[in-house]
Amino acid sequence: MQHVPLKRHSMRSMTPNGTKRRAFLLGAAALPFLARSAVAAELTVFSSGGLNAAYLALVPEFQRATGHTLISVASSSMGTAPDAIPQRLARGELADVLLLADGGLPPLEARGLIRSSSRVDIARSLIGACVKDGAPKPDISTLDAFRQALLNASSIAYSASASGVYIENEMYRRLGIHDQVMPKSRRILSERVAVVVARGEAELGFQQVSEIVTVPGISYLGTIPEDVQLPTIFCAVVTANARQPEAAQALIHFLASPEATPMLRRTGLEPLSRG
Repeated sequence: MQHVPLKRHSMRSMTPNGTKRRAFLLGAAALPFLARSAVAAELTVFSSGGLNAAYLALVPEFQRATGHTLISVASSSMGTAPDAIPQRLARGELADVLLLADGGLPPLEARGLIRSSSRVDIARSLIGACVKDGAPKPDISTLDAFRQALLNASSIAYSASASGVYIENEMYRRLGIHDQVMPKSRRILSERVAVVVARGEAELGFQQVSEIVTVPGISYLGTIPEDVQLPTIFCAVVTANARQPEAAQALIHFLASPEATPMLRRTGLEPLSRG
């Protein structure tokens, strides 16, 4: 797969007014790990969907402040899809930083593919639900209502990554409706579930909230009930074969910094900032 460097974006599109824009720039520039490097590095980042919206929005400032270039490759945390991080690494694709759900780390660690000590937890994410914009909105506010919404839906879509693995293997069984809903459920590979729902190819869709709320053409229903919720921690880690480990670690620190918190929240994540 050919990797294309991410284009530099205008910060104007990320902040509603000049004051907030200046505050963001000054805050980020003040961070010591964002000091502009004498030697610019080129980092390849495999970013899974849960963090991708926030990460892409934060890329321009990191590049501006450091002089580094980020080559961004959309991926999924786990699974057998061609774009899944384990599959990319198994094919010999090179990366410096991985952004993924923490459940995807153990097999990578066992194969010696990551520097475990470099791990930083970035944000917490919950599973949300959506329907096509304009479609009836089922009640999912209680466990009984949620169970009935699943039984009533003509078709259901879920991701092929962390949340989808949980839904297929555990959640349906905990609700006692696995056999009834699995025949009308579909695992979505290499595409956001909300995009499939927006096209009308599934009546009800489930994925991390951060992967739903930024997609046009859908109505976000909220998070699934707490009794069957599965919070996911999205983290960042440097790969074992990183060509620019110091620059890679600087990116990770930036994503976990207080300066990144507003964008993480804006894209449906709960930041785990150290600041």
